[in-house]
Amino acid sequence: MNSRVTGKFPIYSSRFVGNHFRQTANIVSTLSIETIRGHLEQNRTLVDAELEVILPPEDEYPSSIHKAMRYSVFAGGKRLRPTLCLEAGRLLGGNEKALLRVGSALELIHTYSLIHDDLPALDNDDLRRGKPTSHVVFGEATAILAGDALLTLAFEAIAHSGVDGSNGTAARTLRVVDELARAIGTIKGMVGGQVVDMETTDSTGDAARLDYIHSAKTGAFIRAALRSGALLTEASPDDLDRITIYGEKIGLAFQIADDLLDVLGSEAEVGKTIGKDEQQHKATYPALHGIEASQRIAARLVDKACEVLEPYGSHAQVLQGIAHYIVGRKQ
Repeated sequence: MNSRVTGKFPIYSSRFVGNHFRQTANIVSTLSIETIRGHLEQNRTLVDAELEVILPPEDEYPSSIHKAMRYSVFAGGKRLRPTLCLEAGRLLGGNEKALLRVGSALELIHTYSLIHDDLPALDNDDLRRGKPTSHVVFGEATAILAGDALLTLAFEAIAHSGVDGSNGTAARTLRVVDELARAIGTIKGMVGGQVVDMETTDSTGDAARLDYIHSAKTGAFIRAALRSGALLTEASPDDLDRITIYGEKIGLAFQIADDLLDVLGSEAEVGKTIGKDEQQHKATYPALHGIEASQRIAARLVDKACEVLEPYGSHAQVLQGIAHYIVGRKQ
C-alpha cells in the first residue's frame, strides 16, 4: 500500500432526482458544486495563462493559421481535461510546473478533436461553445490545418515539459507521450471511436458497440488525462490502478451525460446544436437504454469512481467532486 495513504474515506453515493444528483441521507457529502466550479475556474485561469505562453501570437507569420488556432482554443470551455491532469498529479505529489504544461497540452489536443469533429465531413456543426465553429469562420481547409497544428504543438509542448533535468523526468515524459498517442489513436482510442461512431446508427448499435464508441471516442482521452498527471509523479502501481479505474468510470459517465444533454439540454445552456443525435440516428445511451436508465447508469459510475479513491481520504475530495459535477453539468 502507498505510504501516502492514511485511513479510509466515507463511501459516496448519489442518485438522480429529476435532473439532479442528491446525496443519500446517511452518506457524508462531497464538496459542493459551487466549490468545484470555483476550483475549475482557478485551474482554468492557470491553464489559459500557460496556453498564452505555448501558442504563437496571432500576428506570427503565417497569421491566418495562428488566428484560427487561437480562436478555437480561447473560444471557452472549462479546461476539464487539464484539471483532471493537474488534480491527479497534485494528489500524488507531482511537480506543478510540469503538470500545468502537460495539462495545457491536453487542451490543445482536445481542441483539435473538436475542430475536426465539427467539420462538414463528420458532425457538420455550425456552433461550438456558443460561437461559430472554426470551419464556419475560417473555411474548411484552414480549420483542418488548425486542428493538425494544435495536435502537433501539443506534443512539442509535452516534449519540453521536463527540461528541468530532475531525476527520471525524461522517462516520465516519454510514458506520457505514449499514453496520449494511444488514447487518441485507432485502437480503442479517439480516432477509432470516431470511426465506429460514423459507422453506427441507432438501428445497428448494441450495448457493446455503444460502450466501445463512448469509451474510445471520449473516455480514453479523459482516462489518459488523469493517467498523464499520475505518470508525471512517482506513482506506485496501486496509485496508477486507482487513477485508471476512476478515469474509466468518469470517462463513460461524461459521455452518457453528454448524450443526455442532447436530449434534455437547451442550445443556450449547452452552447451547441441540440437534438442532432436523434436527427442523425446516432447510437446513444438514451436511444438504447432510455433516459432514466441512462441517468441511473451514470450515477452508478460516479459512485464507483468516488469509491476507488477512498484510500486517499479527504485529499481526493476534489476529484470526487468533479465526478459528481460531470454528470450534473448543463454544458
